[in-house]
Parts: sequence; C-alpha cells; structure tokens
Amino acid sequence: MTTTIPGGTLTPAKGLTISRMGYGAMQLAGPGVFGPPKDRDQALAVLREAVRLGITHIDTSDFYGPTVVNELIKEALHPYPADLRIVTKVGARRTDDGGWIPALKPTDLKTQVQENLRHLGLAALDVVNLRLGTAEGISDQPLDEQFGALAELREQGLIRHLGLSNVSAARLTEAQSIAPVGTVQNLYNLANRADDALVDRCAAENIAFASFFPLGGFSPLQSETLTSVAARLDAAPQQVALAWLLQRSATTVLIPGTSSVAHLRENVAAAELRLPADAVAELDSIGR
Repeated sequence: MTTTIPGGTLTPAKGLTISRMGYGAMQLAGPGVFGPPKDRDQALAVLREAVRLGITHIDTSDFYGPTVVNELIKEALHPYPADLRIVTKVGARRTDDGGWIPALKPTDLKTQVQENLRHLGLAALDVVNLRLGTAEGISDQPLDEQFGALAELREQGLIRHLGLSNVSAARLTEAQSIAPVGTVQNLYNLANRADDALVDRCAAENIAFASFFPLGGFSPLQSETLTSVAARLDAAPQQVALAWLLQRSATTVLIPGTSSVAHLRENVAAAELRLPADAVAELDSIGR
C-alpha cells in the first residue's frame, strides 16, 4: 500500500484527518444513482484501489442506490483501515422510481444515521453532513431542529463530527451556534464560483470545503481556456480542473467520483499537478 497521501492531508477537527484528494462513491450505483452497479466486481476494485492509492477520505450516503453504495464499501473495505474516514450524508430519501425527496424530520434524520451505521458496519460515523437544498441550489432555511438532532447523536457517540451540505454562510453560522462544524459540501468548480466567499471563510476557520461536482457533474466542464491550459501543461482538462481546486484554498478537499479504476488513477494523479501562476490566472477567468 502506498505511503503517499494524494494532495496531502487536512485536519479540520481533532481526531479528523483526511486526504485532500478524496473519492466520491456516488457513481458506484446504477444509472441515476439508483440500483446495483453494472459491474459489481469493478465497483469493488475501484474502492480497493482508492485505498491502495493512499486516499483516506471516502464520501458516500445511504441514499446512493439506496443502500447499494454503502453495502459495496463495507464489502470491499471492512474491516476498515485505521486511517480511513468515511463521510456520509443524511437529509434525503429515494422514491421507488429513483426520485429524490427531502427527508428532514429530526426523527427521520436519526433513523437515517442508524441505517448508515448498519449498512457500513460501523459503531460510529466519522462525519455526517446534513444535506439541505438540492444539487442545483443551496438552502437558506433555518436548520436548528435538524442540526440539533444530529448534535444529539454526536453527544451520544454515534457521530464523531458534523458537517453541512448545500448551505449558505448564514446557515453555517447558525449551525456553529449549535455544535462544531468540520465540513461544508457545496457545488463549486471552475465554472461555478458563487461560493467564493464561503470557500475563503472555510479556509479562515479551518473547515474542510468539499467541492461536489468538481468536474461539473451532470454538465461536464467545457471551456476553451481549460483545454488550452491543459494542452500546454500536457495534462487532461479534468486533471487541471481538479488541480485548480486544490490550489484554490488550503482547506479545499475533493471528492471526484468514478466507476473506473483507470479514471480514478487519472483523478488522483491530478494531486501532483502544480499549476503555474499564469495558468491559474487564465483559469480564474472562467468563472467570472
């Protein structure tokens, strides 16, 4: 097993150290993040290769599948390496036809935590992010009841650290008045820069900012500038986009997803790519 940690490590809270280059397990489920994978053996191989490459940060949720991805993680990696940190999310459920619906009642959130524990085979979850809003937009609705319910489970020892997903700066402040926040997970990439100020705030407060859809997600990044910079650096455009995120902030962490071992290796290699100042300046212009 490698001793190199892709992208180095970040410690946003005591007892929580993660590789800045993580792995997002969402794509291990079937089409539409629903049902079993097309190739189960390949899915297991991707998870094992992520750990072999030094990744200590896997992002998941019981609503991926649902349950499918967590069960794959358990099958591939349990008993887990001592340094592996699994970050999961609660706040949504799936319909029978694969739809996504909010599930934010405090009692349901507590049930979701228990489901994640069971399907991952854990006695306590390393990090639980409260998911609000949707993949397309953040939420600015009060979260005291929901975050308070998770804070109770933290006091009981079922959760070690808490985080937020799809939230505004105001809601981060509200959550911090209830319990410590170690992670924020929002949509952010070269072309989607609305959270620039929040990225800077997280860096100032040593909060891990996980960019979901770092390569554009359902709308892959496409930019002549990105393509040009990548060609000049002899790298893939996706690698340049990931490297830009790692250099954007000292507390940015990445969770690119893939169901391919080759693609996983390409993503991880981006952690070694150093962008010169002129390239960064060109890339900065994409989202402005």
